[in-house]
This record gives sequence, C-alpha cells and structure tokens, in this order.
Amino acid sequence: MYRWCTDEVDPQERFDYRREVRAKGLFGVTAELERERRADFFGEFSLRQLGGGGLVELKASHYTVERSTSDIAYTPGDSICVYQQLGSGGWFGGMRGPDFAIANGSFATSHTDLPYRTAPLSAGGFHLRILKIPVSHIPAQDRRIRELTPKTFNDHALAPLLAACFADLGEAAAGDDGAADATSLVQASLVQALAHLALIERGIVRPGSRLGQAALRTARLSQARRLIARHLQNPDLAPSMVADLLGVSVRHLHMLFEAAEKSFSQTVTNERLKRSRRLLREAPERLIADIATSCGFESLATYYRVFNAAYGMAPGDFRARVPEGH
Repeated sequence: MYRWCTDEVDPQERFDYRREVRAKGLFGVTAELERERRADFFGEFSLRQLGGGGLVELKASHYTVERSTSDIAYTPGDSICVYQQLGSGGWFGGMRGPDFAIANGSFATSHTDLPYRTAPLSAGGFHLRILKIPVSHIPAQDRRIRELTPKTFNDHALAPLLAACFADLGEAAAGDDGAADATSLVQASLVQALAHLALIERGIVRPGSRLGQAALRTARLSQARRLIARHLQNPDLAPSMVADLLGVSVRHLHMLFEAAEKSFSQTVTNERLKRSRRLLREAPERLIADIATSCGFESLATYYRVFNAAYGMAPGDFRARVPEGH
C-alpha cells in the first residue's frame, strides 16, 4: 500500500506539490485553490492495488478538481470508477450530463476518460473512496462502458450491497493471515462484483445475466456477513432473521453460504469466537461470563464447550497465555 500526506512537505509548498506531483502526475487531474489559502491546505491519500483494481481513500481540505480533455490526453485511464462518498458531500459538474450532488454514504460511477469538475459541498473538504477498475479487467465488454459520464446511483437497493463490498474489500486488503492466494481471490471477486453492480445500475449488465447474478451473490454474501456481525450479541440470531434483513428467502441465504467456505451456523459461531478472543485479550478485567453473553452465546457452558472444541483450551487458559499489553 502506498500512503502520502502533506505533512511530508513544507507548508508553503504543500498545495503546489499536491497539484503537480500527486494530482497531475498520479491521478491525471488539475487541482485549483486560491493562492492565499494554499499554506493551510491539508491532504492525504492511500492507494492499494488489489484484485485487478486500485482502491484509493482520499481526505483533503477544500479545493476544486477538474479532469479536462487535455488531462485525459496526458494520462488516459480507460477504467471505470466507483466512488463512495464518506464526507459531507460533493458536487460534480461541467460535464456532458447534468450537474449533481453526492451525499454522505452515497455512490457514483464514471469512466475515467470523460471530462468533469468536482468540489466538496462544505468547508470540511473531501473524504471519499474510489475504486478504479481497468476496462480490460471487466468481463462485461460493452462500448457503453466508455460513455459513463459521472452519475449517482439511483437504485437504493444496491447501496447496502455496494457498502458491504467496499468494507470487505478494505478488510481483505488489510488482512494478512498467510493465505495470500485465498485473499487475492476474495479481492478479485469483490472488485468484479463492484464493477458489475455499477454496470447493473447503469443498465449495461442485466441483473439476471450470469455476470449480474454472480455480482449479486458476492455482494449479498458480503452484506449477510456484516448483518451477522451487527447482530452477533443476539442469541436468537437465525437464518430467518438475516434473510429478512437481506430481503431474500432463507433458502437463498443458505445457497449463498453453500458456495462459501463456511455455512451460516459455522460463520456465526466463528464470528462469536473471534470477537470473544479479542475481548479476552483487550479486556483482561472483564468477566468471562460477561464476554460470553456479549458475543451471543446462550450460556457459559456452551461458550466453554465451543471455545475448547475450537482452540483446545478453556477461555481462561487462553487469556492467561496472552502477553501483557496484547
């Protein structure tokens, strides 16, 4: 992962460096800010290459951005971008399509090689994630992909699916469990799902097509896992509850997990054990019975039995082996 922050540059040179080296050279855009405000400029970003795409997270104080025809000629991208707005909101304009605003938590898509202008909606500045996916890495080849002017997602049913995939993609990129090949496959699956969800929303991929169904399965599985994590404390957490929240049948929910590494019940148990292990490490003063309850185990006896079966020791023995400060 590559990270950069304006703290690495002299205050008087921060915006000029961002403008010429990072904005122009790396992202192929023109950044503008009044000269009297440049000394107070702050910006940072991270860039991770994963699953055939590039995931950028960007935070910056207020300035304006333009990708002009000359910028595009200088640094062509031939990629689609999926934007997740994390800050107070942004404005897009100066394009072939109508101007629009994108609110916090919302999503937008575009092709990189079409002109646009953008700026934050408030003095708080920019905060967003951008997933850039080369068109050559997208199985759904269609000339309309290169005609995607910036546009917000209007299908609200897709928003939670997109959010779940973005969150899982970030976690998969940050994880390092030694299973590099498996992690790479997960990343590639999530990138493809996000690309095809974007193309479903723009009417290029049909939801019922092979590519559309694969994207929806991946995204629904991501959302199902996050719903499990959100309701883990509930001892009555069951497939019917998650299926209802997800808007699918219980049979469909089980089919999603059948294609995954673990079943629904195995996923719930695994997540409860992982959370309890973290609490055993981070809260040494907390009663084990309290930890068991907070993780959704129906009884202390059940927690001890499941923990011992998974790790070959009791929770108290695991806690005793944790070095101080870990």
